Amino acid sequence: MKKIILTVFAATSLLLYSTPSFALLSVSVGVPLSFQCETKCELDSLSGYFLGVQLPFALGLGIDNIKHKSKGDTLAGVIDIYNIFYQLPIPVINLIFGLGVGSISVEGDGSEDWGKGSASQWYTSIGLPILPLFDFHISYRSITTKDLELPDGRKTDSSKSTVMGAGFAFNF
Repeated sequence: MKKIILTVFAATSLLLYSTPSFALLSVSVGVPLSFQCETKCELDSLSGYFLGVQLPFALGLGIDNIKHKSKGDTLAGVIDIYNIFYQLPIPVINLIFGLGVGSISVEGDGSEDWGKGSASQWYTSIGLPILPLFDFHISYRSITTKDLELPDGRKTDSSKSTVMGAGFAFNF
């Protein structure tokens, strides 16, 4: 009987040890790793960040900033999105779903003056707790942009792109 109780206690301790549900605050930081767009664009550079703060009741707020420059082109895009997300109460992994809205701006080399448009996204993130204080996660973002002003004054239809990212979360 003692062995069963010790085994159940040890298994429960290991499962609860890796859950961030006891954290008062969680801060996550990530970077974009890949960017794919509908038009099969090739990128020259990709940079940016993903920031998120999760409150004790599994809801959180975040900011995404993604900068990309197309290969062989003088255009550079910047996507800024503000997110709200929810972490599912699963003890072994950290599964997050989120929605966000923001803007996209495209800048040329000066010969073409592009404007701003709107952006929205849904995303998911899967995290693996390393220690009770740290979490490594990967994310998938599906971004829809529309109403981007073209140099001739017209506005674009909606276009879709996807972003894969990775990062760490710190639980306090």
